[in-house]
Amino acid sequence: MEILALRHGQSEWNAEGRWQGQADSPLTSLGEQQALLAANQLLSSGEIFDTIASSDLQRAQRTAEIIAEIVGDGVVELRTEFRERLAGSWQGLTRSEIETLSPGAIEHQRWPEGYESDESVIGRVIPAIHELAKTSDRLLIVAHSGLIRALDRASNALPASIPNLSGRRYQFNQRLLPGEIVHFSADVTGHGIE
Repeated sequence: MEILALRHGQSEWNAEGRWQGQADSPLTSLGEQQALLAANQLLSSGEIFDTIASSDLQRAQRTAEIIAEIVGDGVVELRTEFRERLAGSWQGLTRSEIETLSPGAIEHQRWPEGYESDESVIGRVIPAIHELAKTSDRLLIVAHSGLIRALDRASNALPASIPNLSGRRYQFNQRLLPGEIVHFSADVTGHGIE
């Protein structure tokens, strides 16, 4: 199976620089434009997907719906397994607020209580991919940067920046193999953690 995992368009909390975790912040108008631009880029490059799946959080769901209207049949399979990782007590805080509460914590990856590990994320994502692989050869997943970073670490990919409407291609055949990083939106605002 070939997989393209994309991060959603800019959300309201991305624009404010807030860590979202599983908070359900909607897309901004820029986020909708980013999704439309990405969809048109996918269309012009001839991308075809058997399945378009998405996190059920509205920022990812709306991004997937915009893309599916242009490069698919408009159908998006919503999956709770593709949600962003839990952010614990950092959910809703800005980077500067986190730095004030716990200097150096982000840089040294000292995550707060309740922060979901890569192992936990992979433990819910890979079985969902296995299930989708039964009926799909080419899968588009619209999800979140934390989820894509967990997939990258699980597949031994080199670390990469994942701005809005960017992601990575993977091959999946019993195990996940990393491919190229992709950037479908010319605008790279909204680098903030999910």
